[in-house]
Amino acid sequence: MSSQVSRSRLSILATAAVLVAMPGLAEAHILTGEAGGFLHGFEHPLSGLDHLLAMFCVGLWGAQMGGRSVWSLPIAFPLIMVVGGIMGIAGLPLPGVESGIALSIVVLGAAIALVWRPPEILALLVIGVFAVFHGYAHGAELPNATDPADYAIGFVVATGLIHLAGIAVGLGFQRLREGNLSRALGGLIGIGGLYFLVA
Repeated sequence: MSSQVSRSRLSILATAAVLVAMPGLAEAHILTGEAGGFLHGFEHPLSGLDHLLAMFCVGLWGAQMGGRSVWSLPIAFPLIMVVGGIMGIAGLPLPGVESGIALSIVVLGAAIALVWRPPEILALLVIGVFAVFHGYAHGAELPNATDPADYAIGFVVATGLIHLAGIAVGLGFQRLREGNLSRALGGLIGIGGLYFLVA
């Protein structure tokens, strides 16, 4: 019973930390002025609700799936983002970036709501495809940064923290009401993704 209470408190604290760190709900794909350095990079995933929700879902889904997926999904996502980031820096064409990002929220939210537990390799493939779109959005902005390396480190650190928040909430909600809180949260996030898809 005490472990359930402590997990619940941990999930509440993690959720609060993410919400407090979120400077605004506007999308973060267009940065005005000169964007550079660690702080700008760190702020980027936190200031775009679409990025934040998708990255949060990766941690939440990994926690829901359990086993190695708790860590393999959140570790793989930023690594594969690098591929998309390089594509963005190089100016390679990638159609439908915004739609891909929005679709990631819908699909990941639905996976959580439906308690979809595919083989780990399939889950990694799903998040890998979406990680390319997220990475591309970040990478396309790096050439305008005054310090691209610090900027990249900033957004990778922020991404990791968002994943950790998702894991903490997922593990905290895992036994509460037989996981129905995680399912409900996934459903709400998936519905929110539809807004980004049609906006």
